Amino acid sequence: MFWWLYYTTAKVNSCYNKPLLIWLQGGPGGSSTSYGNFEELGPLDVNLNPRNYTWVKNYNVLFIDNPVGTGYSYVKSKSAYTRTNTQIAKDLVECMRGFYKELPEFKAVPTYITTESYGGKMGAEFALLWYRAQKAGTIKSNLKGIALGDSWISPIDSVMTWAPFLLNTGMVDTEGFKKVDAAAQKVKNNVELGNWRSATQEWSNTEMVILEKTDNIDFYNILTKQPPLRFFNYQKFFKNKSVMYLNLNAGEAFSLENLMNGPVKKALGIKFVHGSQSSDVFEYLAEDFMKPVTHIVEALLNETDLNVFVYNGQMDLIVDTLGTLHWVEKLKWKNADTWKNSNRNSFVFKSIVEGYLKVQDNFRMYWVNRAGHMVRIYKALSLFPLSFHIYKPQAIAPRLIYYKKNPRSIRNVHFTSANLNVPKDNPIAQEKILQDLTSNAYTAHRYEEKRNE
Repeated sequence: MFWWLYYTTAKVNSCYNKPLLIWLQGGPGGSSTSYGNFEELGPLDVNLNPRNYTWVKNYNVLFIDNPVGTGYSYVKSKSAYTRTNTQIAKDLVECMRGFYKELPEFKAVPTYITTESYGGKMGAEFALLWYRAQKAGTIKSNLKGIALGDSWISPIDSVMTWAPFLLNTGMVDTEGFKKVDAAAQKVKNNVELGNWRSATQEWSNTEMVILEKTDNIDFYNILTKQPPLRFFNYQKFFKNKSVMYLNLNAGEAFSLENLMNGPVKKALGIKFVHGSQSSDVFEYLAEDFMKPVTHIVEALLNETDLNVFVYNGQMDLIVDTLGTLHWVEKLKWKNADTWKNSNRNSFVFKSIVEGYLKVQDNFRMYWVNRAGHMVRIYKALSLFPLSFHIYKPQAIAPRLIYYKKNPRSIRNVHFTSANLNVPKDNPIAQEKILQDLTSNAYTAHRYEEKRNE
């Protein structure tokens, strides 16, 4: 399993005085070290120009390519692919064991798991297993919390609210509403029967209906439009494995592929082709894709003292706020009634209402206005103060990788962020800064574990 660490550039006596944030991308099969790093949070953008806003300015940031087969994480045998969320979580916990073995100074650093989209589904169980291991003393760490961003926690709640969300925002008329709702009902029927693979297929079919009835609306921001057939057809997917992940579009994927298999691959000295196994990652998880993990979130709230943060972008369709609110309000946890009756407060930036916040004990939910699925892209600046508030000394943790028979190689890389004063649109300068950024990369370390099923 491949990971990429940035030490914070904050003006502190020691980087270990700042929390560690772990970023998990969605998909499944979306790469944290590419999309999360270069499109959202890292110090350089996809053109290798310095990003004005980056989490690295205030936190240590760890990007992990997971599940195995994603990004630069790779498998040598198809038997090593994960098929369940629990396997993914166990791999992540083992990944963290390897991380702390390599960098033991981080054991005492407050750590938070931060997620996006399908990353939230994976991250929730990862956090629970990590917390249990931490309490049992089998891993020395300081996991404090988890942030679930536009997360695929209860897929059916998202799908069943697509039609009313689109109708109420004016994106479909009554006829379009009926068509989308009818398609969503097929998803629900398969979920209720436990036909999970068929449910995933009907999920894709419902997306096709939406694209037709909205003239190719952007699932990640309903105010924008995308070219036809942005989303993969599930039936064709199994034939040609042409997959568009839950949080990646074609243009972004192409640009990132060029970057990761060009300058980045060269700078890191990596031979493996970035993303070459990502479509297989989705295929092996198709049976698990539509299964909910609300019971895992309930366990986090009932059994742990971890901070649990839920945030959702107002303009997101794929994981719409209405669907998120549905599963949140159905959670069975000790303070559920108190949370429902607690005050909901606005947060304002330069006289603009950026969203709302509701808090009860260790659980918070943020409604983020004027943001789509990738909240950190749309609201990087306005959410900066919010990020400070969210990640007040509290955090969450991950794990590593086991195999049943065929051990997989796990490559780890950690970088110290350089001074990013680079002339824009200067290829030579851009290549130089990428080399500087990765000059102290550790790319030769390998861990071979066996997954405990």
